[in-house]
Amino acid sequence: MTAMSWDEWAKHDAVSLAGLVRAGQLTACELAAQAAAGVARLNPKLQAVIELFADVQADPDHDAPARSGALYGVPMLLKDLGSGLRGRVQDSGSAFMRGTRLLATDPSIQNFLRTGLVPLGRSATPEFGMTFDTVTGYDGSVTVTRSPWDLERTPGGSSGGSAAAVAAGILPLSMSSDGGGSTRIPASFCGLVGLKASRGRVPQPLARNEYVTRISIDGVVSRSVRDTAAVYDYLTSVPTGGSFIRMGPPVGSYCDAIQTDPNPQRIGLSTGRWGRGVDTDAQVAARVRQVGTLLESLGHVVEEVPDDAICDWEALWSAYIAQWIGSRATFAMMARDRGIGNQALQTLLTPMSWRHYLAAERYDKFDMFRMMNANNTVTRQWGALFDQYDALLTPTLAIRVPTANGPYSLLRDEALDPWIGRLADACRFTMPANETGHPGINVPAGFDSDGLPIGVQLQGSFGAEALLLQLAAQVERARPDWFGCVPPVHVTTAD
Repeated sequence: MTAMSWDEWAKHDAVSLAGLVRAGQLTACELAAQAAAGVARLNPKLQAVIELFADVQADPDHDAPARSGALYGVPMLLKDLGSGLRGRVQDSGSAFMRGTRLLATDPSIQNFLRTGLVPLGRSATPEFGMTFDTVTGYDGSVTVTRSPWDLERTPGGSSGGSAAAVAAGILPLSMSSDGGGSTRIPASFCGLVGLKASRGRVPQPLARNEYVTRISIDGVVSRSVRDTAAVYDYLTSVPTGGSFIRMGPPVGSYCDAIQTDPNPQRIGLSTGRWGRGVDTDAQVAARVRQVGTLLESLGHVVEEVPDDAICDWEALWSAYIAQWIGSRATFAMMARDRGIGNQALQTLLTPMSWRHYLAAERYDKFDMFRMMNANNTVTRQWGALFDQYDALLTPTLAIRVPTANGPYSLLRDEALDPWIGRLADACRFTMPANETGHPGINVPAGFDSDGLPIGVQLQGSFGAEALLLQLAAQVERARPDWFGCVPPVHVTTAD
């Protein structure tokens, strides 16, 4: 027996569940058991959860979540990539890394524990988070993570397992990370809130810093803006020495910030090509303009921004793609550390990951210098844009939700350049924030003609997370029907 009915469970976000624990109406053990029951109920269809931790189900305090934390007792999943928890296995979505047991707990996971969140298990991710179609292949066995909105579609990625589980009502929030949109994209495809913070705002894993890997940052996907704000009040604690360039803590509480509407803001709007060769999907573009009209009705000034007023797109794409492909040369170092030769490595990587690795040889040290010069150029140009506008409203994705194990899967066997081009075309609105470091948030914005979620993105100046959360909360209050929607595959409707 679960502690509450599934209909009752689905009504609560993380803040609400934590309140029930504080009031003594529920226990952390009961919440863990209910979430585990949700996994058993839906994971055969979704393939979103890789593992549940039996020791945590038996004792939710096993990893010492802080009882004083604002979300004590609320279960979450750890993304199977990047920051991790000591003693747990992390496969990084890859046969190459399968069975890797972590030797230390990374700072952002410590922050989740400080929040009081209970790490209940691991969520699925594609190999090394290198795409937004969450599919893995181990030993000839393919596992496809599916959207609760339509089992033939992908929930997005690379935080696809987390997003599918949250959208399906298994738990209210879950860990994500974002190196090209991997928080914002699955949030868009699943009708969730997903914030990518500014570079340096959230701590990097112990073995990494922003100088080495400038694009990726941890976060969460959630069903409510207040849940995201509540987590980020803790997630932004960066240990001394844990950031290449120390950013310092936020000015105040994000939970406090979202209680009031922002002052009237000047918001740019763009649905353009952004240096890519194809137009944005018409339904996506129309939805962005609908949200623009809503923001105008809420007192903001919204105006169209031409593509050429944003940045040098050739410089941006050359820098981002050089980093994206060139960084895969690290596979060679990882293989040497494991005593794995090239022939064995090819069998352990998915076809597209292997092609990334081979293509990394295109880039020499001079290309890396050119990449950093280009990064400097476009980062300053984006800074100038945010001197003119307080926020920028765009699509999150240029496409609508694609099929699972489809055109963006790492299991495809095709030439790399067309695949990368297709990926960048779709992610044109998310990848720039990873390149420059400015923040962006996905906000649910209704549905397309197939009944699938469409998300829009608000981007802001460096360090402007509070404003983005305020704007998202203002939209949530104005259009609550866009948030927390129930998909066809859900804990309340499962057989």
